Amino acid sequence: MRKKGVIFDLDGTLINSLPDISAAMNRSLAKFGLPGFEENAYKYKVGNGVFKIAERSVGEHTELLEDVLHAYMEDYAQNSRVSTYAYKGVPEMLQGLADRGMKICVLSNKDQTDTENVLAYYFPGIPFSAIRGRVEGVPLKPDPTGAQLILDQIGITNEECWYVGDTSMDMNCGNAAQMETVGVLWGFRPREELVASGAKHLIAEPRELLDLVDAQINR
Repeated sequence: MRKKGVIFDLDGTLINSLPDISAAMNRSLAKFGLPGFEENAYKYKVGNGVFKIAERSVGEHTELLEDVLHAYMEDYAQNSRVSTYAYKGVPEMLQGLADRGMKICVLSNKDQTDTENVLAYYFPGIPFSAIRGRVEGVPLKPDPTGAQLILDQIGITNEECWYVGDTSMDMNCGNAAQMETVGVLWGFRPREELVASGAKHLIAEPRELLDLVDAQINR
């Protein structure tokens, strides 16, 4: 079935947010005398929402979890657009999808306000059809509820939508929502994780998603 839309993950798929996430969390940990981590270590701390980032960062110091969490949320809200950057080719890919009439959507476990702020800053002019971050009452990915809410909002079926992300959580979410999954190889997790979690397609650069779309259009 010809696709009419794409749901993207955000962190590790459209943007590299690790520089700002790691800096904000390391500053928050330092406030309470806890050690920080190298930037790359956060590739395996992010993805499941802000609570999990804090939980994985404080480790055995669970008595400081709430304090670190709140400090991080305040810090990141003010510093989410300092060293973060859009991956090379992503703005052109998004514009190419828009030019082809595709509905462009984002589903993130990042807080809703942070998700909206980052997208507005790094992708001005892109006509997103739906943006969903973490909100109370909606389970986080890999639960497919958020993805289904987006489909309902934009009025297309599961079979008419690609799901694009960089982690097993994303592939599990897209597969659970019965969408065709695309794993990106420029993100936070390796090829092996994406293959093991059932990615239907793997792409090494953003332009390849347009190639997938064009292949369907030209059938």
